Amino acid sequence: MAFKDILLTLTSYPEPTPVSVVENAVSVASSLGAHIAAVACEMHVQVPGHFISGAVVGLPGVIAGEAAKSRKNAKDLIAAFDATAAKSGVSYESMIQKCKSFEVLDLLVEHSRLRDLTIMPESNDRWYAEAVIFGSGRPILMLPQNPRSRTLQLGTVAVAWDFSRAAARAVSDAIPLLEAAKKVRVVTVLNEKGLDRKHSAEELSKNLSRHGIDVVLDRVDARGRPIGEVLEAFVASHAADLLVMGAYGHSRLREFVLGGATKSLMSRPPLPILFSH
Repeated sequence: MAFKDILLTLTSYPEPTPVSVVENAVSVASSLGAHIAAVACEMHVQVPGHFISGAVVGLPGVIAGEAAKSRKNAKDLIAAFDATAAKSGVSYESMIQKCKSFEVLDLLVEHSRLRDLTIMPESNDRWYAEAVIFGSGRPILMLPQNPRSRTLQLGTVAVAWDFSRAAARAVSDAIPLLEAAKKVRVVTVLNEKGLDRKHSAEELSKNLSRHGIDVVLDRVDARGRPIGEVLEAFVASHAADLLVMGAYGHSRLREFVLGGATKSLMSRPPLPILFSH
């Protein structure tokens, strides 16, 4: 299925999403010929009533100031998105929604379930990313917050492959991006965990070739290194523009138990990463 309906989540508090993320998201939508909708939350911080009653002098004023900061950031981000999208000529819409701080995660998950792909910025609060990745049922493209020298291009796309269910789901979800890429490199990390040799990367290559995707197969020996470190070194050495990988983990009452590579790369993505669970 082609990506025709993309969601971009914008963070207004405590720090706003960098404009570079907006530009990259619009660039992705433009390259895929997709509609893109941006949502920003105007956040109202919730504080227990006994604090507001006077226990902390000046707290109500501080809360009001933080709400005003979030409101301004949300408006500025949406204005930047509208201007960027209009200039690129993509189909777009934007919205600002008022919500309490504890409602943000549920709001993002609800919106993401109704889109083909959700683009979200890297967050210092890992709950945001985890909630959407594991709760949306849709692929998530996470963009680093560090400004890039150019907007995201689909030149070289790397695919982390280990014949797991999560990896298979990620490849399937990423087909539209793989079809648009100039080069696709499928990397298998050896001596990191047991792999089913009967269903190798060669078979995956045959499958992708039927979509018109030319694949280069790579095998990298872990040599005792954590898999997240191996993948980070691989994408750097091949100047990859995007990494596709399965998100490993499960949730119980929102306490997420993440696989090593997922946790490592989610906390500090070195490049745009498409996660799928």
